[in-house]
Amino acid sequence: MNRRQFLKVSAAAACISGLQIVPRHVLGQGQTPPCEKLNIAGIGIGGQGGGDLNEMATENIVALCDVDWKKAGGQFTKFPKAERFKDYRVMFDKVGKTFDAVMCATPDHMHAPISLAALRAGKHVYVEKPMAHTIEEARIMTKVAKETGLVTQMGNNGHAGEGLRQTKEWIDAGAIGIVKEIHCWTDRPGTPGHKWWPQPAERPAEAQPVPADLDWDLFLGAAPERPYASVYHPFAWRGWFDFGTGALGDMAVHNMDPAFFALDLGAPIATEAQTSPLGKESYPAWQIITYEFAAKGNRPAVKLTWYDGGKLPVVPKDVEAEFKIADNGIMFVGEKGAMVCGGWAGQPRLFPAARRKEFELPAKTLPRSMGHRQEWIQACKDHKPEKSMAGFAYSGPYTEALLVGNLAVRLQKRIEWDSANMKATNAPEADALIHKKYRKGFEI
Repeated sequence: MNRRQFLKVSAAAACISGLQIVPRHVLGQGQTPPCEKLNIAGIGIGGQGGGDLNEMATENIVALCDVDWKKAGGQFTKFPKAERFKDYRVMFDKVGKTFDAVMCATPDHMHAPISLAALRAGKHVYVEKPMAHTIEEARIMTKVAKETGLVTQMGNNGHAGEGLRQTKEWIDAGAIGIVKEIHCWTDRPGTPGHKWWPQPAERPAEAQPVPADLDWDLFLGAAPERPYASVYHPFAWRGWFDFGTGALGDMAVHNMDPAFFALDLGAPIATEAQTSPLGKESYPAWQIITYEFAAKGNRPAVKLTWYDGGKLPVVPKDVEAEFKIADNGIMFVGEKGAMVCGGWAGQPRLFPAARRKEFELPAKTLPRSMGHRQEWIQACKDHKPEKSMAGFAYSGPYTEALLVGNLAVRLQKRIEWDSANMKATNAPEADALIHKKYRKGFEI
């Protein structure tokens, strides 16, 4: 037994006996004695990040960072002992030694700068969806996570659910035979009478006063400078090219997950898009994106079509007769029938009714999760990245594949995708979207 193994065994024994004799720093970077709580720093805590922290409150929340302290106030109240910051770089410099892991739930454009800074500082990372703002960022984040051996997780919480596992088990058991096509949809960015955020949007002609509690320069972070306006913050940032990834980044991450997980789709070979008009700097009101995937193993080539902004797929008659599809979901169409799953990788349902009667439910062969955030926490404590099922090893390639769809949207042309070389072979102009420039101080 070497020294590190001895220390781990000693720490475990101390927990059982009620003693704590091994401080965390002697176990090595990123490692937590088994009886200690994880020390977590939250970055971007006013919206979704607050919900994430609430589920992580079983641990020690030791530092909180947000560029808008008014929006973050509820979390400051909930975790009064946590040190407060507006700049994540200052937080790392001043109290970096006090935490083991980082929860990041900022706008999309800051996911990579913050996550990579955390990984390089030896911190485990939980980052909200989508994992990255660009394809290159997703690839670099995946690479650095592998190199550091730290635990990572993307916040597509449905990945921990029963529905995702059932979908794969049923498809593997031949519930609908060979999958011929896949359709996936969301009500984002809005439908008539229910607008989630404005898209497309135009930049205001005049600057507006910056709210007193907001540090606008830190909100911009890696993005090009522009005057503050309420059309960007709070929440409306999703529709802007510089800050968000549109409806794909918000909901395809959730709703397409069953297809990527169950069929091991990998990278698309091409994408095409039909859309309403784009804004000069923002995504369209609706889009229909078709992804083409090559044959893989025993699976034939397959097409997946994404719909948003109120657009929906044509539903097979035997499904329509029994069922009205909801605002979010995915539908697999196979040679023996169809399977519809709710949004956020919800539980599957077979059609037609005759198929439900004749299909024998398979055994549960896939491991079940203790919960998306708790799964990540436990993996951090065990220092086992493989136990975090939506870690960057899975979520990086998945995020890349999704974002190839946005290339077709923004360039308004078919994209022939070479994943190995990270190139749109028929569109060299896509390079400026695959990669991007960063403001000084926020590079990756």
